[in-house]
Amino acid sequence: MPDYHDDLRLAHVLADGADAQTMDRFKALDLKVETKPDMTPVTEADKAAEELIRGQLHRARPRDAILGEEYGLQGTGPRRWVIDPIDGTKNYVRGVPVWATLISLMEAGEGGYRPVVGLVSAPALGRRWWAAKGLGAYTGRSLTSASRIQVSKVESVADSSFAYSSLTGWEEQGRLDGFMDLTRACWRTRAYGDFWPYMMVAEGSVDICAEPELSLWDMAANAIIVEEAGGSFTSLDGVPGVDGGNAAASNGLLHPDLLGYLNRGR
Repeated sequence: MPDYHDDLRLAHVLADGADAQTMDRFKALDLKVETKPDMTPVTEADKAAEELIRGQLHRARPRDAILGEEYGLQGTGPRRWVIDPIDGTKNYVRGVPVWATLISLMEAGEGGYRPVVGLVSAPALGRRWWAAKGLGAYTGRSLTSASRIQVSKVESVADSSFAYSSLTGWEEQGRLDGFMDLTRACWRTRAYGDFWPYMMVAEGSVDICAEPELSLWDMAANAIIVEEAGGSFTSLDGVPGVDGGNAAASNGLLHPDLLGYLNRGR
């Protein structure tokens, strides 16, 4: 199995730089916000963080390709870094601390690219999570100050905690009825939003989560962290990986039930 320790160390260096950049502009009164063609917001901090990460990657991994939310794909080859400079930009703009920089390394293999390293850094929450293929999933301040994390052992939907981002998008996919049935069947539901539900699944504080519409950079880092913590990460149709445009994540034990509810009546 390949050794991803150096790539994981680099991901931490990239996140340290991005954290300094994003925190410097968080809650800034003169923060510049624009609207992208898809009507989602982008800030100067999004762009600056991605530019910083790209510059460091060009120097440290000149042969690797880079895919980022703000500046697209650069380069080709079997290794591709995937960056979401600020996941949760709407929160960032409003001063809500639930946002993070997502950094993942994907490698080409049978069936396409798959995440092998993932890091999620949420500096306004003072939290960071990471994982690498075959090395497990962790949370902490740094590689040398970390605790290994694992998914929960909850086996029943009735005993489960379900996290999601919002109600938007479920009806358009014809999944709203199943989604609502799932919320009624669970012990607890909360709309934590964005990256956080996946990290909670990985930590075992939440048992299942799902989103109806996502981009690759929203999922790659989250997926490897959930999987290395012992969980399952698929599309809503149950296809493993991060190519489905949506996501369902769980402790693994509840995954068939999660997919069953979200595909009910389709």
